[in-house]
Amino acid sequence: MRKVQASSQPATKEALQFRSAAVARIALMPVATLRVWEQRYRAVNPQATASGHRLYDLADVQRVLLLRHLTQQGHAISSLAPLGTEQLQALAGEHASSAQLTALTRSDPAVALRLVVVGKGFAERLRRPAVARGTRRAVEVVAEFSTLAEATRVAQAAREPRSRRQQVVDVLIWHSPGLQPSAAAELEAARQAWAAREAAVVYRFAGAAAQRVFVDTGALVFQDPANDPGMGAALDSLATRVASARVSTDRSGQTLATLRNSTRTEVSATPRRYDDEALAAIAALPSSSACECPRHVAELLIQIASFESYSADCAKHNQGDAELHAHLHQLSGIARQLFESAIEAVARHEGLRLR
Repeated sequence: MRKVQASSQPATKEALQFRSAAVARIALMPVATLRVWEQRYRAVNPQATASGHRLYDLADVQRVLLLRHLTQQGHAISSLAPLGTEQLQALAGEHASSAQLTALTRSDPAVALRLVVVGKGFAERLRRPAVARGTRRAVEVVAEFSTLAEATRVAQAAREPRSRRQQVVDVLIWHSPGLQPSAAAELEAARQAWAAREAAVVYRFAGAAAQRVFVDTGALVFQDPANDPGMGAALDSLATRVASARVSTDRSGQTLATLRNSTRTEVSATPRRYDDEALAAIAALPSSSACECPRHVAELLIQIASFESYSADCAKHNQGDAELHAHLHQLSGIARQLFESAIEAVARHEGLRLR
C-alpha cells in the first residue's frame, strides 16, 4: 500500500478529530439525532471551532458508539447522558453478560453434545476453557481416536450393538490437516459404525472439489478457525444443528436418513468475525494510505458476506441447483474468512484496533 508522505512535524490533535457527519456515519445514526444528544442532553461535549463546527476526538467517538449501543438495548438517552464513559462501558458489559446468560438458559444444559473425536490431540483442544466458553451446550467426548480406521475398527469390534448403548453419539467429528476425496467414504463408514447422528470434518487446507465430495455425502464441513473462540463458535453451530435434528425427529418421526438427505446442501462455516455495522464503521475511519485500503477491504467483505448468506438461502429454496449453491456458499465462506484476515492485516498497518 502506498502511504501518504508523513510530515516531519508531530501529528496534531486536529488530525484525530471528526466532524458530526463523520461520527454519525461511524455510529450508523442520523446526524440530527447526534446533535440532539449533544445539545439537549449534553451526552457528549465535542470541541467547537471558531467557525462553529463541532470536532469529536477519538474518546468522543468511543462514547457515541457506547451510547448508540445502549440506546439500541432500550436505555433512554436521558438516563445515559449523565454517566461517565467508564460507567457506560460497565453497563455495556452487564448487557453482554446478561445476553450470554440468557443464551445459556435457553438451551438445555442437561443435554450435552456427545462426540466421538478423531484426530491426534483434537479432543484435548475441545476441552480448553476458551473453546467451552464459545458454545452454549456442554461437550462430552464419548471416545477419541487417532485415525478414522481405528474408530471404525473399535466400534465394529464391540460386542454390544450401538442401538443398545445408553450413550447415543451425536457427532463423529474428524480433524484433518487436509482433505482428500477418498476419505469421505471412510468418514461415513466411521459414522455408521458409531451410529452417530452426524459426521463432521474440521480441516485446515482443502481444494474445492474435495470439499464438495464431503458435502455430497452429508458431512458437515468446517474450516479450522485456528483460534479457540472460533472453534467454540463452530461447536455451537454444530450443537444447534444437532438440536434441530432432534426436535424434527421428535415432532415428525422422520428417520435419520431422511434428515441427512434434507440437509445435505447445508454447509456450516466459521461464524463472521465482524458484522456489517462494524465493517461500516471501519470503512468510515480515516486512512493513512492514499489508496484507502481499509475502506475498500471493508466494503468487499460486506459484499462477500452478503453473497455467502444469499447463496445459503438459494441452496434451501432452489432444489434444482441446490448443490451448486451449497458449493458457492462454502467458497464464499472461505473467501470471507480470507478477507477477515486481510482487514486485520490492514488494521495493523494503519494502527487501528478492531476489538
